[in-house]
Amino acid sequence: MRSFFYWGALLATTLVLSSCKTQMYPTVSKDQYYQIDGSIPADSSIINYYTPYKKQLEEEMDRVLGYSDQHLSRTRGAESLAGNFFADALLWKGQQLDPDVTMSFATKGGIRADLKAGNITVGGIFEMMPFENAITILTLTGKDVLRWAAFIAETGGQPTSGITLRIKDGQIDEFLIQGRPVDPDATYKLVTYDYLANGGDYVTVFDNVLARKDYPQRVREALIEYVSDLTKQGKHIQAQLDGRVEIIK
Repeated sequence: MRSFFYWGALLATTLVLSSCKTQMYPTVSKDQYYQIDGSIPADSSIINYYTPYKKQLEEEMDRVLGYSDQHLSRTRGAESLAGNFFADALLWKGQQLDPDVTMSFATKGGIRADLKAGNITVGGIFEMMPFENAITILTLTGKDVLRWAAFIAETGGQPTSGITLRIKDGQIDEFLIQGRPVDPDATYKLVTYDYLANGGDYVTVFDNVLARKDYPQRVREALIEYVSDLTKQGKHIQAQLDGRVEIIK
């Protein structure tokens, strides 16, 4: 009898406790897809809202900054017209920010479009440099500059300005900065952008710089200023392959 009451009490307690719990039921979620096509009418209120901004943006992108006498193309070679233009503009801006800057550095992968011959627009510059990379000036020892030049040599050349680099068998054959040999014990200033200074694009030679200064100005803005300045001087963009980086066979 005692056993009967024991099991009966246990069953009752179990039923009471289980009845206090939130009951969980399996459910099945069914996705429903809606085809978007011309049968769905446009929302005029949304169109009216963004149209003024769209027009303003299009006008800015179509704004002519200057003129190029030739198509500035990218190549995978040691240097390219697009790369030389890009690096020259970067050096120009770097020397405005700090007159002690003697060289500039970008990478082939960072230049995302050619510049077509003819009118150069804001939109064209955006296509060439769509990223929000900001200008950075680095202070390097002569030894670190040689490491940087070795990286350029190993990768078959990169967009740069202010230097002369001869490459043979993936190694430095000759290296000059502003026409002078590198002094391993001297210090040099190089302008680049934050992405590369942070080690992007496999650039690992800036891990121990003497000093670094980041600027709020975007590289794209520097390109726009550079072309605009040429136009004010009555000049066209006239990039050329000048042998600044050359592979000797």
